[in-house]
Amino acid sequence: MKTVIHSQNAPAPIGPYSQAVKVGSMLYLSGQIALDPYTGLMLQDSIEQETTQVMANIKTILSAAGIDFSAVVKTSIFLSDMNLFGAVNAVYEQYFKTDFPARETVQVAGLPKNANVEISVIAFINQQ
Repeated sequence: MKTVIHSQNAPAPIGPYSQAVKVGSMLYLSGQIALDPYTGLMLQDSIEQETTQVMANIKTILSAAGIDFSAVVKTSIFLSDMNLFGAVNAVYEQYFKTDFPARETVQVAGLPKNANVEISVIAFINQQ
């Protein structure tokens, strides 16, 4: 069974997709960029601010599904420039303490709304 997960405290989708979809015990979050969920504006004063907002958006959607970052099993990081990797990674690592998820990081030609970073995640929902 497929269930759409939505949080009013995360940015609304800017296209025909859901914030997240739960199928069985798996949760698939759409890529998040640094949109402020309340103003709809991109937060891009620094790559650290941008990444922090991305992670906050992810945290809010995970919470709407009743889980947190400890349930994340896979992340995909898309960067506008691989030279941003160190700064993005420094913020990212604050959200994962142990049992780190699998991950790939790639540089892409362009991201929505001229974002510098977009992150998507796959998480496990314990159904006890």
